[in-house]
Amino acid sequence: MDWLFSIAGGVLIGAASALLLLFNGRIAGISGIVGGVLSPARGEVLWRAMFVAGLVGAGVLFLQVAPEALPTAREDFGGRSLAMLVAAGLMVGFGTRLGSGCTSGHGVCGIGRLSPRSLVATGSFMLTGLLSVLVARLVMGGAA
Repeated sequence: MDWLFSIAGGVLIGAASALLLLFNGRIAGISGIVGGVLSPARGEVLWRAMFVAGLVGAGVLFLQVAPEALPTAREDFGGRSLAMLVAAGLMVGFGTRLGSGCTSGHGVCGIGRLSPRSLVATGSFMLTGLLSVLVARLVMGGAA
């Protein structure tokens, strides 16, 4: 059943990205959309806020449909401490600023448009993720 959720999620992400580009002329880079809600330009707040609300609403809906699929307890995060989760989140946020975008903007939308910058950025994301797991498993002795 997990594979079905994965396929459905991929289809929804692709459809949402394509529809946003088609009807609004915007790339569905989540970090840029959220950043635009936090520091809005004139006329840009409504669609950005609606997009973010849709993301949150879909998560809430999924929690109702398949609560067993979403981690809700600390043990579900591999026993990681809150400090480690916060540090990881801050590093991801820093990376999105450094890379001028996130995996959704570069990986989903940029590769689909054959953007050279996005191809390099996505390769960097993948390599960094691989090295992070390697460090967490071999050097720090944990499971990532």
